[in-house]
Amino acid sequence: QAKATRYSAPLALPPSQIVPNRRTDTRMSTILSTVDFHDDNPLDIVERVAGAADIPFERFDEEELLAAHHAGPWCAYEMWFAYTSEVNALEFRCGYDMKVPDERMPDIRGLLALINEQMWIGHFDLRQDERRPAWRHTFIFRGAPHPSEAQIEDLIGIALQECNRFYPAFQHVIWAGKSPNDALASALFETAGEA
Repeated sequence: QAKATRYSAPLALPPSQIVPNRRTDTRMSTILSTVDFHDDNPLDIVERVAGAADIPFERFDEEELLAAHHAGPWCAYEMWFAYTSEVNALEFRCGYDMKVPDERMPDIRGLLALINEQMWIGHFDLRQDERRPAWRHTFIFRGAPHPSEAQIEDLIGIALQECNRFYPAFQHVIWAGKSPNDALASALFETAGEA
């Protein structure tokens, strides 16, 4: 197993290069440069964005994984980025710090199906080995340039927005024992009330 390197220091950027991310109301920086990064490993691009946003992360190797941790309003989120040069794809998952008990698995699967009907980008899934709900999206780059810093910022912003929006539904099913339909209706009502 490769030894992880931990990073948390932000990149030193002039204030003129810091722009608000409207999706999450957090400040992420867009790295403005004349250098063309399209030949970079996509994880290098993710690393720059995470560093500029002051999101702590661990880089394991060139293609395997970059894990970042973000304290959200409901719980801590774990973000994983994995790149494979074999198919030239970057997978991103943003998961909740919660485990689904065995007896709630059937209802959580039903909830996942209902939530995914609401999604335009990405989807929620539940890996059997981890039993932690996660939002997931994969970029495939065959014949196209790798993503820009702005695209990675948007991806992280969308993931955090969707995780925040649906967190109450997972809680209603796991801890309150609500049905998937009732949990989703309650969660969407709660998050609409916050807007």
